[in-house]
Amino acid sequence: MSSVTLPVSSPSTAVVVQEEVRAALAEGRGVVALESTILAHGLPHPDNIAIAAQIEDAVRAGGAVPATIAVLGGVVHVGLGPAELERICTAPDVAKLSMRDLGVAVALGLDGATTVASTSAVAHLAGIRVFATGGLGGVHRGASATFDVSADLGVIASTPVLVVCAGVKSILDVPGTLETLETLSVPVLGYRTKAFPGFYLSDSGHEVPWRVESAAEAAAVVVARDRLGTDAAGVVLANPLPEDRQVERGLHDRLVAEGLAVLEREGVHGKDVTPRLLEYFHDNSGGESLRANVELVLSNARLAGEVAAHIVAQSAGAGAAPAGAAPAGGAEPAGAAGLGS
Repeated sequence: MSSVTLPVSSPSTAVVVQEEVRAALAEGRGVVALESTILAHGLPHPDNIAIAAQIEDAVRAGGAVPATIAVLGGVVHVGLGPAELERICTAPDVAKLSMRDLGVAVALGLDGATTVASTSAVAHLAGIRVFATGGLGGVHRGASATFDVSADLGVIASTPVLVVCAGVKSILDVPGTLETLETLSVPVLGYRTKAFPGFYLSDSGHEVPWRVESAAEAAAVVVARDRLGTDAAGVVLANPLPEDRQVERGLHDRLVAEGLAVLEREGVHGKDVTPRLLEYFHDNSGGESLRANVELVLSNARLAGEVAAHIVAQSAGAGAAPAGAAPAGGAEPAGAAGLGS
């Protein structure tokens, strides 16, 4: 499929938007951004090639057009064809690019896979409202001493993109992550749940402040924020695995403890933590972590497609009052009390 070039601020830099994606945006159809770090660093080869296509198919099944984002040869691509997907899945030394790294990779002509932060930023630049991923980065354990907090949180706080995810990985400081999102004025919605998921687990042991029952309700939150002018930040839509599809809790807890010991022993920190931990889980869970990882990503992609389609439909008829989201406790907010914490 051919692509066209969308100029950005620097004359030496360009973002290439796949023709199908550009057409969908121009025609007012739903589009879902997809990160590429999960393909290059989160899933083993050769599974990642087949799963990349499955993720895009799940977005289409939800009613939207997929736009996998990556940097290839120093050019930011919004939407990848089959050959480009294979390249990001198989090329050696694909860099992991957070938002701070994008300009460096472009300037040096590198191949790079985008994280939650960089994918959100590029999606917003291209006019994409919804992004599907596996799990968010967050506040790391011991961050009060190390200051190790994922850039994902700050970028989401300044980028009006709805992110569909399975919460955060359980090795992180979950309450610290939720508290940081609240401080940054990022609303967190639970999809048909009051529990904030822990990636492989359906319930991290912590609650979300708001619950929505459908993709239409999640879309209504985005549309309402647009109309109120409170959409400077993104929205997190937490979509848990069904309880009977999560990784068995005993196995999970054992692997977390072992994985944390491996990270300590090897001196792994920062952006290398998640890939190393995923690798440890994949190597020691008998296939369970890979199974759960794929299932949650496909579920998130399907839901994101549905939300994107509803945002387009509701924005077109924005004269109607949006449906409201109920607080996690089940009661409707009273007047302005629902507008802040």
